Amino acid sequence: MIPQTPDTPYEADLRRHDILTAIQSLLSVIVIATFVVTFLIQPFRIPTGSMVPTLNIGDFLLMNKQAFAPHGALDALLPSAPIHRGDVAVFHYPVDPAVIFVKRVVGLPGDRLRLRNGRLFINGRAVDEPYAFYNPAIPDSFRDNFPSQQALDGDVDPAWWRTLRRDVRDGELYVPPDRYFVMGDNRNDSEDSRYWGFVSRAALIGRPMVVYFSLGEPGVNHTFRQRFADVIRNERIVR
Repeated sequence: MIPQTPDTPYEADLRRHDILTAIQSLLSVIVIATFVVTFLIQPFRIPTGSMVPTLNIGDFLLMNKQAFAPHGALDALLPSAPIHRGDVAVFHYPVDPAVIFVKRVVGLPGDRLRLRNGRLFINGRAVDEPYAFYNPAIPDSFRDNFPSQQALDGDVDPAWWRTLRRDVRDGELYVPPDRYFVMGDNRNDSEDSRYWGFVSRAALIGRPMVVYFSLGEPGVNHTFRQRFADVIRNERIVR
């Protein structure tokens, strides 16, 4: 057995320096990652099919947390922007703020909104919605001809039903200040503002940026090649 030669004072100092440098680099990475996740970008997984085909069950996306934030010092990294009709938004569910939803903004403050046979009208004009998807479904007067005050759907939040009776005039729903009306792109299979009401400006968390991974729908088996192809196909910008 070859005896080990003790480190010289210089070698010992160099070894301690290398260890401290490695620890410092690791701490820097942790601090930067914590800053990014806290203030700029956050991963999010899609749990339901209400946004099909834009977002599918099992999609993992990155959310820009600065998108709807007030203007401030972080604008240089990810500038905030006004909320536009057609934006996809992540927000706290109004009925239970602990739950996070993702839907599309279709009505802005001051808009007059109605649906006729599932077609969206804003301020008296039909809206072109290339992202809207209508899967075959049994006709539903409340869902398709919103705001219908003649038929009450059992899934409607009672507090929202009372608000509807106040804010509907001449068959149109008036969106109040600082409130937004949101709907899923999968129009016949989405629990959205039609059923529980407006989303406040303060409840908006951010805007999805890109789908970076997808596991596919639970319970559906895929070969490795199919899953790899799905991952590549689903890497896309969210619009």
